[in-house]
Amino acid sequence: MNPRDALASLASERGSSLAALSRMIGRNTSYLQQYITKGSPRKLEEEDRRVLAQFFGVEEVMLGAPEEKYYISNRPEWVDVPRLALDASAGPGAVAGEEGAFDAFRFSRKWLVEQGLEAGQLAAVRVVGDSMEPLLREGDEVLVDTTPRAFRDGIYLVRLDDNLLVKRVAGQGGGRLSLLSQNLAYPPIAVSAEDVTLVGRVVWKSGRI
Repeated sequence: MNPRDALASLASERGSSLAALSRMIGRNTSYLQQYITKGSPRKLEEEDRRVLAQFFGVEEVMLGAPEEKYYISNRPEWVDVPRLALDASAGPGAVAGEEGAFDAFRFSRKWLVEQGLEAGQLAAVRVVGDSMEPLLREGDEVLVDTTPRAFRDGIYLVRLDDNLLVKRVAGQGGGRLSLLSQNLAYPPIAVSAEDVTLVGRVVWKSGRI
């Protein structure tokens, strides 16, 4: 994704207007609109880019920082993402346990940036149950992105009462959500958006073949 599209997507997901973002970086209100739609300026100034990246919680390369300059800094090439000592039920629902990290997955920082992911917003949990088969099987581990974003349909780690579930979440309008299983043996769960917490969006999985 090019920096202009990335900025437009981030602004839309956060619900931030380009005019407000332009004021935040000390520019006139049409500055970022012109940058995205007309290509003027050709690239963001370094300080503008830094402020916007910090605001959205993303790496500066996503907004056009030179990769070769960025990755030869003192930042490590690999980052650890915690594996949490709890299970995400893909079945009838597992009571949430202790959420302390017991181990970590190591990811390339550059790969995370390419995926639009920030290491500090990620955690891995193990899947139990069969309601998400064949997409997710018992024993798979999923990478959960907890970055606050505008809701869109997708697969999420959710907290319902004291249970942690991994489900496909679909908006139904009127403040209602459906928690859907891949395995059609499990019926949809209809809930009020106020009664469920979207812990984070599932963005990657690991598992045996």
